[in-house]
Parts: sequence; structure tokens; C-alpha cells
Amino acid sequence: MEIKLEYTRKRSEFGRPCSFSDLPGEVTVDIPPDPSLAAEFIPQDPVTVALQHGPVMAVHEVNTERVEVTSQGVNHVEGGWPKHIDPRNSDMTTRFREEVERDDVYTRAILHLGTLMEHCIRQNNAIDIYEEYFEEDEEQEEEEIPSAKTVSVLRDPNEVRRMATHLSWHPDACKELAVAYCSLDFQDKRSDMSFDSYIWDLGNPYKPELTLMLSSPAVTLEYNPKDWHHVLGGCYNGQIVYWDTRKGGLTVEVTPMGLSHRDPVYGASWLPSRTGTECFSASTDGQVLWWDIRKLSQPSDRLILDITREDQLKNALGAISLNFSLSMPTKFLVGTEQGSIINCNRDAKTPTEKIANVFRGHIGAVYAVARSPFYPKVFLSVGDWTARIWSEEILDSSSIMETKCHVPYLLDGCWSPVKPAVFFTARSDGTLDVWDFLFHQKNPSLSLKVSNEPLFSLCPQDNGRIIGCGTKQGTVTLVEISSGLCTLRKNEKSLASTMFEREARREKALLDKQRELQVREQLLAQAKGREEKEDPQEVFKQTRTEFFSIIQAEKRRRGDAEPEKDEEEAAVQE
Repeated sequence: MEIKLEYTRKRSEFGRPCSFSDLPGEVTVDIPPDPSLAAEFIPQDPVTVALQHGPVMAVHEVNTERVEVTSQGVNHVEGGWPKHIDPRNSDMTTRFREEVERDDVYTRAILHLGTLMEHCIRQNNAIDIYEEYFEEDEEQEEEEIPSAKTVSVLRDPNEVRRMATHLSWHPDACKELAVAYCSLDFQDKRSDMSFDSYIWDLGNPYKPELTLMLSSPAVTLEYNPKDWHHVLGGCYNGQIVYWDTRKGGLTVEVTPMGLSHRDPVYGASWLPSRTGTECFSASTDGQVLWWDIRKLSQPSDRLILDITREDQLKNALGAISLNFSLSMPTKFLVGTEQGSIINCNRDAKTPTEKIANVFRGHIGAVYAVARSPFYPKVFLSVGDWTARIWSEEILDSSSIMETKCHVPYLLDGCWSPVKPAVFFTARSDGTLDVWDFLFHQKNPSLSLKVSNEPLFSLCPQDNGRIIGCGTKQGTVTLVEISSGLCTLRKNEKSLASTMFEREARREKALLDKQRELQVREQLLAQAKGREEKEDPQEVFKQTRTEFFSIIQAEKRRRGDAEPEKDEEEAAVQE
């Protein structure tokens, strides 16, 4: 058996303690060099010595596992209607609510929740956690210089380039972009031209996410805001098609040729409905057709764009742009090839009443028309060399505001979704103009040379920061503008409203003055016409006859007055 005894003692209790202090350098030994030994050595100049005070570690790396994303559904079984209650039947749901509200358990639960909510509301009223403490300091900062930069470029994967005629952002956070590719050149019949359009994922700009296959090129594409998987398309041959992106790039259904448009479909839009399947389209054949994608065998309604209100297709104006806004669900705007803008009411009973009024002001075709997202009665039109702002309150009048006359053509335009007085225009020289009418009305706030080819289409994201620009060669450039052009400032909405109302009143006053001058000119013309029709000889004879008749009447009056005067004189003498 081995016996061990361990004796421990602190180091500070034995030995001489170390005392450290700062002392200047001291030379203890000085060994001078021996010149006789220099011949045996070769001097090295320069001398580099590497010192490392940390531990030397081997090269290593860490590779994390890739995150796998899956889509799965969740079945909610609580909080819904019972099985015996049809949620579409308002009588049954109302009766069920009344029965639940009379229950004592429901009353106690509401009273308990009411006390909790009251406590939370009192806390929020006491301290505002969303209060802006430096709001005044932010307003005092200098104005940011407008700028823009290119963030991504999407190119047509085909060798034969086509125009990017229309863009449509995905309604869910704009994560995808649908681009319609079509050649609108006159009699362009290249045999190797592709008819496909594409949906691009912004995370992969080098390869399309989905190929939309067609028998005729698509002129326009639109995402369904209610059902994101449905994409509506208008073709060059006049047909209307739609896709379900969950089923791939093949079309689900196509309208028959005999009942479709006769010309290319330049505008197509979804309508707000309970089913989310209704849409309508416009074409240069002068027709607006309403459809339901559940039954595309024939249109549900038809409107002929005859501004003479005779409902004749031979007098119809060709539609080259279409706009529908949820802010005014009963109306839509149609831009025509003849330079007129037709304001239509789709809820009217007769076709003639559906054409509410017509606005005239452009010399050439109206390539784009868009209603303001902030003021439903104000809309923008782009055509020939100018962009104009109109007001529906002033009928039979010119625009209330307009840009300067550009040298190149303007081919597209749209409003900013976040700033009420900002809009974008695309020019045929490849320049993107950003206008802010609150600050500059004669020149754009920002002009950016996007491409050397003409810009055919524009479409901003919902936040207004990134704008898609489609060119003639099929290249889609995504441009990011500075925060000053996509951030709503304080009182900016009221200032823009005041500006539009002021210009509308001014235009109305000028219109009344013009009408007054026209009435005066008409009266002067009528008077001058009467003078020219009268014969001078007849006027002389009539004047002579009137003159002598006046003399004879005066003589008779005086002859009757003289006997009465003699009788009065005789009575005075007596």
C-alpha cells in the first residue's frame, strides 16, 4: 500500500518576490565588430525579418449547409364557420351571429377582452413608441440631388431581337417580372422569329423563370391582382389567352379567331369581381371586348369606339392604349390612334351611353394613358411629342398642364405610385425622364440615358423605387432612382391637389372667356351678313318713306293744334 502526502503552498509565501518597474535602457556589454572577420561573410541588404506574436494556426474553412425551401399548406380548423352554416348566405350568417352574441360565455369573454384592450390602449396613449423624435431635423436637411442607377438588365434570349412591348410586375412584392415580346414593325415576317414571352425572376437575370409559349406574339401581359398565378395576354393576331403559372408555360385557353379582335390587342386588364376571372381588352379594330376566362368561347359584352354614338364599326377609332384603375371601377380610359382620349362608363345601359366624353389634344397616337393613383379625376396621357395632364371635371377642354415639346417622340408614360406629382416618360432616343411638377414644370427633374434604342414600355414597382424600361431590341433595364424621387414628403399630397385644382380653375376660366369671344364673333358675323344682304337702293327708299311719313304726321299734329290755339286767344280777349 502506497501512501502519498501532498503539501501545497502559495508561491507568494516562499522565495524572493519579483518586482517589476520601468527603467531606462542600460548597456551592460559592448562587443565591437572585428574587421578581420568581414571578409568571410557576405552582407545581405535589405534584411527582412518577420515576427508573429500570435499562434500559427492551420488553414481551415467552414461550409454551412444550404437552406432548403419548401412550400406547404396549413389547414386552419379554428375560428371558421360551422359546417351547417353557408358563409355565402347572409341570412344564415346573421342568424348565427345573433345566437352567439346572446350567449353568456360570449358576453363574459368580450368583457374580459375589453379590459385587456383598455389597458393596452392606455399604455399606447401614455407613450407613443412610433413617435418621430428627429422629424424636424430631417426636414431641415438639404435636398438630395436626383439620381438613378442601373441595377439589372434582362435580355431577350433569342437571336432575333424583338421589342419589349409591355411589362407587368408580380403582385406579391414584385419578385417577378412578366415581359411581352413582339415585333410591331410594318410587315416584319422574319421566319426565324420566336413567338415566346417570358417571366423573369429578379434573383436570376440571366435565364427566364418561365417561358410563355404562344402561336402569335404577345403584345401585352397582365398579372391577375387577385389570383397571382393567372397571367392575361393579348396577342398580335387579336386573340386573348391566359396562363396558369402552376401548370407551366402552355396556355390554358384561347379565344376563337372568329370572335376575337381583328387587329393586335394593345390593351388588356383584369376587372374587380367576386370570382377574379373577368377581364376586358381593346384593339386598333375599334372594339372593346369583355371576357370571362372560365368561358373564352365568346365575349360577354362589346363596345364599339364610335364617338359619333351611332355604334358603327366603320366609324370607330382604333384603341392603342387602355387604362383601368380600381379607384374608379366603373370607368376606364382608351387612347386612340387619332389622338383622342375616350372616357368610357362600363356600367351604362346602352352602347352610346358608355362613351361618356372625349378629350382631344394630341396630334398623333396616344401611346399611354394612366389615371392618377391619388386623384381619380386626374389622368396622364402621352402622345406625339408631349405628355399632358387632364381633369375629368373640365369637358371639351384642353389639358390643364403639359410638358414642353420634345424633339424625339414620347412612346410611354406612367405615374409614380408613391408621389402624387411625379410621373415618368420614355423617349424614342432611349432617355427616361422623371418629372416632378411640384418643383419643375418646364424641365424634367432627372433625365437618364438608359439605352441607345427607343424605350417602348415603362412600369414602376409598387414602392416607386425601381422602374422597368423595355427597349426596341428586347432589353429590359431595371433602374433604381434616388430616395428623394420615391419618398412622400410632408404636405406633398395637399400641395399637389391644390396645384391641380388651381390649374383646373384657370383652364375653366380661359374656356369661358373663349366661349364668350366665340359668341361675340358669331353675333358680329350675323350682323355683317345682314348688312351684306340688304340692297342700298331699297334701304334709301325705305328711309325716304319713313322720313316723309314723320313729316306728314308732324304737320297733321300741328294743324290740329292751331284751331285750338285761336279759340284760347279769343276767350282771353273777351
